[in-house]
Amino acid sequence: MLDINLIREKPDLIKASMEKRGDNPGLIDEIVALDARRRQILQEVEDLRRQRNESSKQIGRWMGSLKKMEADLKRAEAGQEVGQPLDALRTQVNALQANADDAKEETRQIGEQISGLDEELRQVERDLNDKMLWVPNIIDESVPLGPDESHNLFHEPQGVPIPSFDFEPIPHWDLGPALDIIDFEQGVKLSGSRFYVLKGQGARLQRALIQFMLDYHLDHHGYTEIYPPFMVRSAVFEGAGQLPKFYDNIYRDAEEDFMWLGTAEIALTNIHRDDVLDEADLPLKYVAYTPCFRREKMSAGRDVRGIKRGHQFDKVEMYHFTHPDHSFAALEELRQHAIDICDALQLPYRLVELCSGDVGFVMTKTYDIEVWAAGCQEWLEVSSISNALDFQARRANVKFRPADGGKLQLTHTLNASGLALPRVMIAILENNQQADGSVVMPEVLRPYMGGTAVIGP
Repeated sequence: MLDINLIREKPDLIKASMEKRGDNPGLIDEIVALDARRRQILQEVEDLRRQRNESSKQIGRWMGSLKKMEADLKRAEAGQEVGQPLDALRTQVNALQANADDAKEETRQIGEQISGLDEELRQVERDLNDKMLWVPNIIDESVPLGPDESHNLFHEPQGVPIPSFDFEPIPHWDLGPALDIIDFEQGVKLSGSRFYVLKGQGARLQRALIQFMLDYHLDHHGYTEIYPPFMVRSAVFEGAGQLPKFYDNIYRDAEEDFMWLGTAEIALTNIHRDDVLDEADLPLKYVAYTPCFRREKMSAGRDVRGIKRGHQFDKVEMYHFTHPDHSFAALEELRQHAIDICDALQLPYRLVELCSGDVGFVMTKTYDIEVWAAGCQEWLEVSSISNALDFQARRANVKFRPADGGKLQLTHTLNASGLALPRVMIAILENNQQADGSVVMPEVLRPYMGGTAVIGP
């Protein structure tokens, strides 16, 4: 979520950023109008409360005078000397009573006005908050401009050379069944289309990749491992910026307030929800493995053949809470950490800078890392590395206390896949296949595979 003060003071800046994304900036005008009405109501209520307080004080003064006059009137009616004629006393008592009654009625009306404005304020604040949740993060100035992914900036391939073969490499959707490690029919039988079963060495390869990547980030990059719940409350999704925008993509419990993680980022964003961290503890670097669940409409054809896309997949996720001054340096660090995994697995990769129209709702800047898959002859995204600035921290209320004792500040948050399965598995199978149909395992995985160097038919 953006700072309302920024929207109020620089609406044109936010509109320009939304236009870079291809979004309608008219939402900002609605927010500015609601914010202005909110502040107007607050001022009106403050003025009315001041009037009510003054009226209440005046009523108190009149009631004090009335009480004294009524006492004098009783004595006068009893024939005692009070210094004023009886008729004059009665006139003064009636006048004071009338003034007090008028003031009470005015105070009652002011109270009704305040109640009405309080109700309007609650509705305005609800509307304002709802609309604020739909405003995307500001696009960083370094992000290439473009309406969609066709305008992304693709860097030259890096890492090991793109493999060449003296035979026609086959895609994993043929290779996996031939090796008896991927069973598509069983997946469909169990769950329907876009599901599959990994079996034997396929299941072990998946587990080996997860364990290897976790260990690498712990041992080489200094992360702390987190094992979060895979079901979390809707407020956690909102804190991570997934709600309300991506509601239709979320698997959820129909009766309880549970939602299934689409990425570990959602849980990791909220692990310090409502916390105040110490500046000396920043950066905090976490890594987590989770299965990921996403309700996506799958188109038919080459794009979804095999195990490339599905409603369920596994991912190792890296996450940083940083000082605002260091978040872009952390972005480059995360990028390198993802690349290190590609290098260790000996996968050819290329860096992609996402253009403004392709950067995610929550993020200010994003890199993708794609690996080459020789069988399906395409580049597959295995990591998305992003800086959210304070967008998520504001939603989740994650702050830190500066070392100099100054005002509390919001942290910056960043995340990166480190890496995402099953596309890493696709690349390993397709790039390391041999003419006899076997697949050579990367050396770093062999200890995790019980020493297996080759998966054969």
